[in-house]
Amino acid sequence: MTTTPTPQTQDELKTLVGQAALQYVVRGEIVGVGTGSTVNKFIDALATIKGDIKGAVSSSVASTERLKALGIPVFDANEVESLAVYIDGADEIDGSGYMVKGGGAALTREKIVAALASRFVCIADESKLVPALGGFPLPVEVIPMAAQHVTRRFAAMGGSASLRQKDGQPLVTDNGQHILDVTGLSITDPLAFESEINQWPGVVTVGVFAHQKASVCLLGTAHGVKTLAY
Repeated sequence: MTTTPTPQTQDELKTLVGQAALQYVVRGEIVGVGTGSTVNKFIDALATIKGDIKGAVSSSVASTERLKALGIPVFDANEVESLAVYIDGADEIDGSGYMVKGGGAALTREKIVAALASRFVCIADESKLVPALGGFPLPVEVIPMAAQHVTRRFAAMGGSASLRQKDGQPLVTDNGQHILDVTGLSITDPLAFESEINQWPGVVTVGVFAHQKASVCLLGTAHGVKTLAY
């Protein structure tokens, strides 16, 4: 007789992958920590081994506050030469480990911390695994005066960009910039796409993570945590 796995909520899947990511934390070192609801589960799990690590480098004010509240020391990225691992979520991830990130508006700092790390471990639930990037609105952090110029450039390639709002006003990132969310794109060559958009004047960072892609993805599924290696 076969048993059918009990369906788990998205929140429970996030908890599972957050706990599973602990196996990639190098004891005695500083760990790179991302941003978002799935990462919050990882931070909670990290607190259970905080005595075994030096601390963390965080990609957002929100994650920094959560880490500190749990007694985990937080280092500035400028104090750290390199990291063994960076653990973060994704809004989309494809079969090659390329991702779209920035739903939490921390994409620029996430790329900086990812660039310091030897290994990027993505933690996500299975709804984030896609055959091709572009279904999730693509976040692009821009200098405010360039927002309309960048919007027109996306329109020329078939995309529709809208300024992200918060409480009726343009959202302001931790870096003091704005976010455009772009729909209508199919990103078939993430490496080339990321390189092109990052060259546009006024773009701080595009939310395609191809040059800093995942090396491992821990995917929360109804059958438990599935490990994808790239």
